[in-house]
Amino acid sequence: MIVISDTSAITNLAAIQHLQLLPQLYTQVIIPEAVYRELTDIDPDVPGTSEVQAASWLEVRQVTNCESIERLRYEVRLDPGESEAIALALELSADLLLIDERRGRAEAHRLGLRITGLLGLLIEAKHQNLIIAVKPLMDALISTSEFRVSPVLYNQILDMVDEL
Repeated sequence: MIVISDTSAITNLAAIQHLQLLPQLYTQVIIPEAVYRELTDIDPDVPGTSEVQAASWLEVRQVTNCESIERLRYEVRLDPGESEAIALALELSADLLLIDERRGRAEAHRLGLRITGLLGLLIEAKHQNLIIAVKPLMDALISTSEFRVSPVLYNQILDMVDEL
């Protein structure tokens, strides 16, 4: 299974000390160079910086279709990491793209990519018995990572995992 990730899934999971869910759910995750730079070429470090540099389950790939990146950056107005993640997912015919930002998700969906976000990843982790509960992790994301979840979505997620 080819899984491409944008920056947010990695930094948010690292912020709540659950980055290990990525290799547990997906044996290998691929990120484009722009995502790697967003994670490592920043001062101060972001959650996940050191883990990404040492992760054997994470592969960094260069996107070859520069026109696709440019279109995503300047026409769709996505940031470099999102643009390269979508372009790489298209290039590799990825099975799944991990992306949370609304505009990026909409464009990925429009392009026919299968997507999930951090909350979908947590639901899958619970279904595979990798975590006991989703609620404390969502609460941690909201309090430590400024992760935004509407009250309606929050309750929908809890209902989906029988925690309501």
